[in-house]
Amino acid sequence: MEISIKKADFICSSAFVHQCPKSELPEYAFIGRSNVGKSSLINMLTNRKSLAKISGQPGKTQLVNHFKIDDSWFLVDLPGYGYAKVSKSKRTEWGKLIKNYILKRQELTALFVLIDSRLEPQKIDLAFMQFLGENEIPFLMIFTKIDKINQSKLKLHLEVYQKEMLKTWEDIPQFFVSSAKTAAGKQEILAYITKINAQIQ
Repeated sequence: MEISIKKADFICSSAFVHQCPKSELPEYAFIGRSNVGKSSLINMLTNRKSLAKISGQPGKTQLVNHFKIDDSWFLVDLPGYGYAKVSKSKRTEWGKLIKNYILKRQELTALFVLIDSRLEPQKIDLAFMQFLGENEIPFLMIFTKIDKINQSKLKLHLEVYQKEMLKTWEDIPQFFVSSAKTAAGKQEILAYITKINAQIQ
């Protein structure tokens, strides 16, 4: 049976973790390097054209954005990490916000780390996931933009990624492959969230 989101409401943007909504609903947060296609993926998952703001300019998301989905869970859009044409102090500010949300937000059920499927493993992504692992934060990986790479190259990139991660990880975290353009991965990601929500109710 196809899963689809019927209702997606923007609730608030928060500059500090204590400003995030007071709620007992589970939260699924999305994060990745600037320009990884996060906003496009969120819009694809929710069937909305502009729920999350899309920009060709990296660093568009600067706050923690909460969207209530079907009145049963929150989708959280986190600022990107890595390159963005902003001051060093601003990047430090975002870094602190991301870290505080990830480490202190008790409602966080799972974090989806977005990876550009076209690129070789990036040090910044590997370091970020290492940080998550060390702090026992549950996360999954989503390889984005698979419509922009052929299948054999995608398979090779996924193999390279697994090989790289197995240098420091016992097992590879669960991952999905996706395309905001073709909606590939949509059902798998939503099915995962639906399954977890059923388990924790």
